[in-house]
Amino acid sequence: MDKTYQPQSIEAPIYKRWEENNYFAPSGNGAPFSIMIPPPNVTGSLHMGHAFQHSIMDAMIRRARMQGKQTLWQPGSDHAGIATQMVVERQLAAQNTTRTELGREKFLEKVWEWKGQSGGTISDQMRVLGDSVDWSKERFTMDPGMSEAVQEVFVRLYDEGIIYRGQRLVNWDPKLHTAISDLEVISEEENGFLWHFRYPLADGAKTADGKDYIVVATTRPETMLGDSAVAVAPDDERYQNLVGKKIELPLVGRKIPIIADDYVDKEFGTGCVKITPAHDFNDYEMGKRHDLPMINILTDDASINENSPEKYRGMDRFDARKAIVADFEALGLLDKIDDHKLKVPRSERGNTVVEPYLTNQWYVAVESLAKPAIEAVENGDIQFVPKQWENTYFSWMRDLQDWCISRQLWWGHQIPAWYDAQGKFYVGKDEASVREKYNLGNDVELTQDEDVLDTWFSSALWTFATQGWPEETEEFKLFSESDVLVTGFDIIFFWVARMIMMTLKFTDKVPFKTVYITGLIRDERGDKMSKSKGNVIDPLDLINGIDIESLVQKRTYGMMQPRLAEKVEKNTRSAYPEGIQAYGTDALRFTLCSLASGGRDIKFDLNRLEGYRNFCNKIWNATRYVLMNTEEKDCGQSGSDVELSLADRWIISRLQQAEAAVNKAYDTHRYDLAAQALYEFMWHEYCDWYLELSKPVLWDENATEAQLTGTRRTLVRVLEAFLRLAHPMMPFLTEEIWQRVAPLAGVEGETIMLAAYPETDESKLDSAAEEDVEWLKGVIEGIRNIRGEMDIAPSKPLNILFRNGSEQDKTRMLANTAFLQKLAKLETLTWLETGEEAPMSATALVGDMEVLVPMAGLIDKDAELARLQKEIDKATKDLQRIEGKLSNESFVAKAPEAVVAKERAKSDDLKQAVAKLEEQKISIESL
Repeated sequence: MDKTYQPQSIEAPIYKRWEENNYFAPSGNGAPFSIMIPPPNVTGSLHMGHAFQHSIMDAMIRRARMQGKQTLWQPGSDHAGIATQMVVERQLAAQNTTRTELGREKFLEKVWEWKGQSGGTISDQMRVLGDSVDWSKERFTMDPGMSEAVQEVFVRLYDEGIIYRGQRLVNWDPKLHTAISDLEVISEEENGFLWHFRYPLADGAKTADGKDYIVVATTRPETMLGDSAVAVAPDDERYQNLVGKKIELPLVGRKIPIIADDYVDKEFGTGCVKITPAHDFNDYEMGKRHDLPMINILTDDASINENSPEKYRGMDRFDARKAIVADFEALGLLDKIDDHKLKVPRSERGNTVVEPYLTNQWYVAVESLAKPAIEAVENGDIQFVPKQWENTYFSWMRDLQDWCISRQLWWGHQIPAWYDAQGKFYVGKDEASVREKYNLGNDVELTQDEDVLDTWFSSALWTFATQGWPEETEEFKLFSESDVLVTGFDIIFFWVARMIMMTLKFTDKVPFKTVYITGLIRDERGDKMSKSKGNVIDPLDLINGIDIESLVQKRTYGMMQPRLAEKVEKNTRSAYPEGIQAYGTDALRFTLCSLASGGRDIKFDLNRLEGYRNFCNKIWNATRYVLMNTEEKDCGQSGSDVELSLADRWIISRLQQAEAAVNKAYDTHRYDLAAQALYEFMWHEYCDWYLELSKPVLWDENATEAQLTGTRRTLVRVLEAFLRLAHPMMPFLTEEIWQRVAPLAGVEGETIMLAAYPETDESKLDSAAEEDVEWLKGVIEGIRNIRGEMDIAPSKPLNILFRNGSEQDKTRMLANTAFLQKLAKLETLTWLETGEEAPMSATALVGDMEVLVPMAGLIDKDAELARLQKEIDKATKDLQRIEGKLSNESFVAKAPEAVVAKERAKSDDLKQAVAKLEEQKISIESL
């Protein structure tokens, strides 16, 4: 083996070998186990959230594969309607053309061409991450098989009356000219205004205090052109006499009613609310309750339309806003303008302000689909982990609105509906089947609906449509009911719930048995990663490394705002002055798994990643030690006699405990605990203790061949079992080492991927050995602590006394003399019988037993006292300075709470340090 662990030299060749040998395909005769990857957008690249989820999914799938299950991890990508269309349209704009100039057919050719060029980016990144997906089953949501399934579902739902076409309010992107989902709308707080308008009362009506007008407040003055009513609270005494009366809508001249509705909060503003049912979601619901007219005053591109006074027609909505405010002021009807913070809905793709807009769209009536989907979670057929996310699921599912599934785009699954010249529509898989289904002659001209389906519609079919449905293929029977879905909480409604509804409807199966919800990956300060903050980390940069100049260029590329680019560059150079070093895939994966604790958001800290890279190095170096002591030697493969030492029996027993802990953690989806158990066993038990305890045997010239063989066999067998145990989280490192260690351990196989996953063998549990080694560790650590406290060199041999111990302690001392002498660097060990006096000694306790280190001759008493006094003086001076700060009332009152807390913690630490130093001083003085 190479002297140093270099992940970059081993990872790509190993993955290539795995893929070429088809190891990722379903194999074995066990129960099926499948995971369907949440298909990332074909436009994108993998971010830290993907790396996090993929690390967990791959750990699950690799373990199941090693357990002999027929595993399928289904890869694929989503066509991402809006995102992909925008990418290609930007390319066309750079060539001074547009999609409308090209026409639909040629534009779609361009999109497919772009998909062919860049669609493999994510697949390549997944290979770097070590994802053991079955590439032969890779799917795309626009594949022919998926398209057929989409058409089948649409037609069936329409024929059952579940899909319908109707006019309702949607999120409208005026730039892209399409309806968009709530997930594609980003609402963030912005500075704005609240305009207060006076609406004159009609027909001589007066308010309770004698005014001939009421005041309404709005953040969108232009929508007043479409007002259908003014609403007040039913119990608002100020306006009860006006309910049923009318106001005359300024600038428009239309009389509209004053209505009472419980939605109105009489404490907010003036207690009067203008109602615009065609341009506000809450107003829309109120409009339906009161049968108000829905007056649309906008065009597709958010200009004022013909339903408004001629003066404003054709104006952009924001130009119309200025004109309307000016006209109200000119008429003396502008009461006041207040500064106001409000949440502005913007399109995620184009940053355009989104409009609630009344259009004809295709909808899924979800009520009949929701009931069985709720029951599937209630009765435990589907379980959420963590369980509290079930509440989020239920709250959405019990308040569902019909789902708008049409989008005014060209890229996507074109809706299988055709229109005749009169606008009547017919639904079928293709034009021929439509003509046959509706008995239409060839003389009836038909035109297919130009809209496409929401991408969530096709991805809702992902678990079964990718397995050959509507055909009952063998893959469908085995894998369509998958075991686990790993996803984020933000798409529980948009994707998870819709998959459950659609899969139950068309297969009578659940799409997955468990939904594992992950938290968000945040930066080390807990901030959400975003391009504008300059804190986004590319997982491939962590794996392969990146210099600072390349990192700056990567983070600022394409930024149109110089100030923002300058800020991002400054933050990047400050955080990574030398760039990001290469950590390798296994260190990253293990770090992410170690952070997977119960769905909470995660602070990602490079220090932790560095710690786990050191863990990889530790495993590598431990293996080198094992190989140096076992290669070309008898390790018991041929069944030769072996004699196990106490240390051998202890580490074998501890391995069983580790295997139990790791398997339990996997079964309860606590990947952080699995990682912790692996780390604790390998670093602290195998490396820190067992390897050291193996040396007294291996280096003992008087050791028998059976003893040597026993320890060598234990070294390789325990290491080989650990590699299998750790493989799902650390695939590359474990494969590389396993290929060398497995033959020594007598294990055959082409790859660790297909080796058996370790299970606890209770017959190998040895509580006596564990207790004995804990005693041994206690003695050694006690002696090491005394060396440290008394500044005794680790190389200086010591004479040790034991006192006040039991017969069992004495037996343990005699049985483990060789271990103690080697590991604690001891010359003699003496057991003091009752009544025997001991010289002045430093003492460590192991239970009731005292471990004594006689001090005479070990240290220069005067020099040690001088050194301790110097340390005491320094610590005391620092303590006085901090105590002075904390006694200053002004400092405590004005300094940030975190700063004061930090100073108090320093004070406590220094007090403890001074006390400890004083104890050492007293001990030395007594010698």
